[in-house]
Amino acid sequence: MPVTDTDLTDADPALSSIGLIGLGTMGAMLALNIAEKGFDIAVFNRTHTVTEGFVRDAGALATRITPTATLAALVAAIARPRKIILMVPAGAVVDQQIAALRPLMDPGDLIIDAGNANFRDTQRRAAELGAGFIGIGVSGGAEGARHGPSIMGGGAPAAWDRVAPVLRAIAAAYDGVPCAAWMGEGGAGHFVKTVHNGIEYADMQLIAEVYGVMRDGLGMTAQQIAPVFARWNDGPLHSYLVEISASVAEATDPETGAAMLDVILDRAGQKGTGRWTAVEAQHLGAPIPVIEAAVAARNISAALDARRAGQARFGAAPGALPEGALTLDDLMAALIAGKILCYAQGFALLNGAGAAFDWSLDLPSIARVWRAGCIIRSRMLNDMADALTESPDRNLMLAPVFADLVQRHAPALRKTATVAMTHGLPVPALTAALGYFDMMRTERSTANMIQAQRDFFGAHGFERRDRDGTGFHGPWAG
Repeated sequence: MPVTDTDLTDADPALSSIGLIGLGTMGAMLALNIAEKGFDIAVFNRTHTVTEGFVRDAGALATRITPTATLAALVAAIARPRKIILMVPAGAVVDQQIAALRPLMDPGDLIIDAGNANFRDTQRRAAELGAGFIGIGVSGGAEGARHGPSIMGGGAPAAWDRVAPVLRAIAAAYDGVPCAAWMGEGGAGHFVKTVHNGIEYADMQLIAEVYGVMRDGLGMTAQQIAPVFARWNDGPLHSYLVEISASVAEATDPETGAAMLDVILDRAGQKGTGRWTAVEAQHLGAPIPVIEAAVAARNISAALDARRAGQARFGAAPGALPEGALTLDDLMAALIAGKILCYAQGFALLNGAGAAFDWSLDLPSIARVWRAGCIIRSRMLNDMADALTESPDRNLMLAPVFADLVQRHAPALRKTATVAMTHGLPVPALTAALGYFDMMRTERSTANMIQAQRDFFGAHGFERRDRDGTGFHGPWAG
């Protein structure tokens, strides 16, 4: 039977340790994870039949789950001071849920937004609710939510400390260390999760581009590509995304028997977090060209009718590569270099955000939190944590271990990008990585021409190479 508003009191031993609202896929998996780790949990879903089905399917864990039919009943079912996790759609729905909860809650109770919130919304909510609200980024998809996600917390430190025992218990662990940590005040946790997702977009796009070169350039089938990704996953590219790329390439469609990849329409979806990363990077003046290229590629993939019209008007690119133009080793090396440059951009963005928003972001801790549970987990993150510990302000591409890798593999990145572009194979993220690398190793850029142009048409002034100071003007200014 569902709990009603007056069934429980604080003295009742049946009171739950924590509550959760929203039993969609992620919320349901997170609730089961919490129950499995030994915490009694009260749950509520707007559609009560969903709650009933969730408990019915929970098996032995149902003894730790209290289903409730109303918000008032949920609040009454949780021991004071209460902790309630929101797993509802980001945006206005979160504000509506908070507004409905607040009259039912007491001072000292805590609302925890664990959805994919825009960090600016979290900043606002934290300012309004103070220690009564925190926002946490949760990564790992449904599987991670069920068995151990990566968790990035933001808000008042004391509020994080209250719920941290539960969050650390349900998080993934790397060498016994929970992948759950406090990132900073306000929306810091959701910002770190946003950058995580931006890196995720880029990592996926880099892999997809290399897959495209194998498929369209080298004429390989999905079944031939699968063992290549599997082999790469045994080396420096060891990561969740490369691992699952091997699995999806190997899979066959149960309906047709064709390769699953050949059945899936090439129109990528997105929930907006990668776009948020690009937008915030522009606000902060932080260059993340690989992530921006990945976001643009998803947007272009959605324009399927326009792409069809483009091919009908201009014809398909040649695509197929001459024998020996690129090897699989070239592609592996290009992917290694691209991945390092992508992560370097992401951590540089985090560094800039920490300064801009007065967050004491612990970059080594962020790298460690990402080592397990999350979508971008990879072997490289261990070395990244060490490199960021040595020098958190240094661009990762300049850390000795990564500088050596980039120097070794940059020629293959250049070769791959050049050959692919010459034959019309789209590789926007790989070429963006190459452009970033070339600009970051060029002491004297061409921005002097831009400054001259700005001064010519707008009298904006410039600095000189031969003396200190600002506000100099060219002879065109009269």
